[in-house]
Amino acid sequence: MSADNKVILIIDDDRFLLDMYSLKFKQQGFTVESSTSGQEALTKLRDGLQPMAILLDIVMPGLDGIEFMDAVKKESLAPNAMLIVLSNQGEEQDIEKAKTHGAHEYIVKANSVPSEVLDKVMAAISRHTS
Repeated sequence: MSADNKVILIIDDDRFLLDMYSLKFKQQGFTVESSTSGQEALTKLRDGLQPMAILLDIVMPGLDGIEFMDAVKKESLAPNAMLIVLSNQGEEQDIEKAKTHGAHEYIVKANSVPSEVLDKVMAAISRHTS
């Protein structure tokens, strides 16, 4: 995995999950930026944040994950970032919709403990950057 940009942006309106995942990624040497809303995350990206990966939930108040991915694409924000959905929405149509809107990976929260999420994200980043 490339060590030159170990920045990850995590977006989730659940503060507990946001803090837990932030801690897990920091323990693996990542610099973590976190946002509790898609709008807040867009502001960080517009201000120049260039993460290697963006972990985002789909169901959030205001700007949801699909709308967030559409805005990132439309505005060409973080063009090299990998978009990884981390959601409890696990139906096949949810996964396909997210991938259609730019998600590189889709992880169902309820099916993965935090260490598995970390492993899956690290594997996805490895595949994406190699």
